[in-house]
Amino acid sequence: MKHSSHPEIIRRLKQAHGQLAATLSMFDDGRSCLDLAQQLQAVESVIHNAKRALIQDHMAHCIGDAIGEPRMSAEQAMREFKALSKYL
Repeated sequence: MKHSSHPEIIRRLKQAHGQLAATLSMFDDGRSCLDLAQQLQAVESVIHNAKRALIQDHMAHCIGDAIGEPRMSAEQAMREFKALSKYL
């Protein structure tokens, strides 16, 4: 299922992809461990934010919108929320 947040999430993941590629080049260039750690932190942060946006979108639209409709019971919603929470 595609959501309106997906293009922004994809943009963030492409940004992380570019940062990771640059970080790999930094290894080849012999950059300092501090520089490498900073870049890896930046990659991790972008991925974390993309994941958070995806999970929040799913909770709001897939779970939230489905509650109260015949598509999902409160029990099913709680199970799905619990499954998602391990990725927060």
